[in-house]
Amino acid sequence: MRGSRYLALALASALSIAPVAARQASKPAAPKTGDARTEALLAFQRDLISVLAPRADAMPLLGAALLARPLPNQPKYNDFHTLIERAAKAEDTIPAVTWLRLSDCDAQADACPNADALAKLVEQAPDNAAVWLLKLGQDHHDGKDQAAREDLAKAAAAKLYDDYTGTSLKALAANVSTLPPPAATIDPASPTGANGVQLTLVFGMAATQPQPGLQATSKLCENAGDDAALKDDCLKLGRLLEWGASPLARSLGLHLREVLAADTTQQEDAKHARRNLVWQVQNFAQLSARAQSDLALAQHLLALARSGGTEMSLVLAALRDYKIPTEAPADWYNPQAQPKG
Repeated sequence: MRGSRYLALALASALSIAPVAARQASKPAAPKTGDARTEALLAFQRDLISVLAPRADAMPLLGAALLARPLPNQPKYNDFHTLIERAAKAEDTIPAVTWLRLSDCDAQADACPNADALAKLVEQAPDNAAVWLLKLGQDHHDGKDQAAREDLAKAAAAKLYDDYTGTSLKALAANVSTLPPPAATIDPASPTGANGVQLTLVFGMAATQPQPGLQATSKLCENAGDDAALKDDCLKLGRLLEWGASPLARSLGLHLREVLAADTTQQEDAKHARRNLVWQVQNFAQLSARAQSDLALAQHLLALARSGGTEMSLVLAALRDYKIPTEAPADWYNPQAQPKG
C-alpha cells in the first residue's frame, strides 16, 4: 500500500471526543496527597455510585458501573463487577451493558475481552458490525486467521456499526445529577460550577469504552492483495463504517475506500471526507475545552449527551448548534494528512 498505510488508526488521538480534563479524571490512579479537590471529586463519584446502586433498571446501573470502573478499592457490593453484572441481569438490559461487560476481565491474565460477554453480544446484536470487529480482533490475537476472515464477512453484511458510546454518555448524563456536587469538587476559577463537574464525569467515564479490533481489521484489509472476495468485503464494510457511530469507525471506513477503491475519483472523495472528519472532531475538541469555562456550553453538551444518539451524532449536533461548518476550509492545514513511512 501507499504511504497512508494504517493512517486511519493514526487518528486515534485526534478522534477522541472526551475533554482533556475528563480524560484525566477517568484514570484510576489514586489522588495525589494534599490534592483536596481531586479527593473530593473521587468521594463524590463514590457517593453517586452508592445512590445509583440500589436501582433495579439497567441504565442507572450502567451509569454506576461506568463511574465505578476506574476506582480502586471499591466495596464489593458497589464495585464495577457487581454493578455491571446486575445491569446485565436487569429486565430491561440492553447490548450496551453487555458491551461494557467486555472490560470485566483480567488483562494481566490475557483474559480480555470477557469471553462470556462477547458470546452474549453475538446473540444480542448480530447485525452490529462493531460486535464482529471486536470478535475479529480477538480471533486475530489468538491466531485464528480463518475465523477472523469469517468475522470480517459478517461485519460487512451487518446493518449498522455502534460501539455504544452514545448510550454510555446518556446513562451517565441522565444520572450524574442525582446528587449536587459538593462545593469542594467545584473549580473556584471556573464559572461552570456543578455543570463543570458533571461534564468532567460524563465525558471522562464514557471515554473508557471497550474498543473493537479496528487495527486488526485495517491490517487484514490492507493485506488483501489479489484476493478479490476479501477486497470486496472490505469495501462493503468500509461503506458501512463511513456511516458508523464513532469518528474512529468513520475514519477507518473512509481509509478503506481510499486505499482499496479502484476508481481514483472515489479515492479522492474519501480522502476529502476524512479531512472533513478530522476538522469536525478537532473543532468539537475545542468546544469541549471551552466548555470548562463556559456555563452555557457545558449545559448544552450535557443536554446533548442526555438526548442519546451516537458519539458521532453528538459531535455533529454540537457543531451545528454553534454554527461551525462541517466542511473544512480550503486553506485549513491538516497535519494528519502527511504521509507516514
